[in-house]
Amino acid sequence: IIMYMLLVSLGSDIIHGEKAPANSMQYMVSVQNKWGHVCGGFLVRQDIVITAAHCAEDEPVRVVLGTHKLSKRNMSPVNIEYFCKYPTYKSVGLGDDIMLLKLSRKFPLNNRVKIISLPTSSNANLRDGQICSVAGWGQTGPHHAIVDDLRVVNVSILNPQLCRDIWGDDFPSNVICAGGYNTDKGFCQGDSGGPLVCNGVAVGVVSFNKRANCNYPDVPNVYTDISKYLQWINNIVKTNKCVQGSRF
Repeated sequence: IIMYMLLVSLGSDIIHGEKAPANSMQYMVSVQNKWGHVCGGFLVRQDIVITAAHCAEDEPVRVVLGTHKLSKRNMSPVNIEYFCKYPTYKSVGLGDDIMLLKLSRKFPLNNRVKIISLPTSSNANLRDGQICSVAGWGQTGPHHAIVDDLRVVNVSILNPQLCRDIWGDDFPSNVICAGGYNTDKGFCQGDSGGPLVCNGVAVGVVSFNKRANCNYPDVPNVYTDISKYLQWINNIVKTNKCVQGSRF
C-alpha cells in the first residue's frame, strides 16, 4: 500500500535551499486564507494564479503578490473571485492536483510582479538530471518554525520510470518527479502549489512527498505535470469560465 502525503498547508517548506535573490521570481504568489499563508502559487495572467487543487481544503480567500517577505507591512492582498479545480481531481496522491484561481481584479505588472510562461506543448521535454528550481515560504526542515522570506532550491529531474518504480504501481500519471531522492534538497510539508521551474518555464505544481519525512534522500518529490493540462488551462484563460470547477 502506498502512503501519500497531503502537504500540510502551513507555508512553503524548502529543504537545504537559500534565500531567493532580490528582484527574482516575481511570479511567486502567497495563497492565503483568513489566518494567513496556506499555499504557494504562481501568476500566469494578471488575474489568474495556478496552485494545487488540494489547497482548496484550506479555504483560500486572497493572494499576495510582489513580495518575498510575508511580514511586509505594505502588502496589498487581492481577493479570489472563484477557483477552478481540475474536474477529475479527487484527492492528493491520486493525480490531477491542479487548480486555477481567478482574482477579483487584474494586478498591474511591474518590476515586482510578473507572469511566468507555461509549456507550449503537451510534452515538457525534460531531461533526466536536468536542473530546475522550486521556491516557497516556510519551514526549512521537519518541525522547524515557518520562515518569513521566500527560499529557493535547485532540484534534478528524475527518470519517470525510476520514480514510478520507487513509489509503486498505484502512482498517478501526468506527474513529474524532482528532488527528494539521492539528494538532501527538495520540498517539505507545506510547499503545496508552488511551481517547478525549468529554463524559466513553470512545468510542474508541487503536489506531494512521502508522509512526514523530509529527511532526504528517500523518495522522490512529486509535481503535477502542467503540460498535460494545457488545453484545460487555455480554455479557462480564454473564456473566463470555470467548467465543472468550484466556486465560492
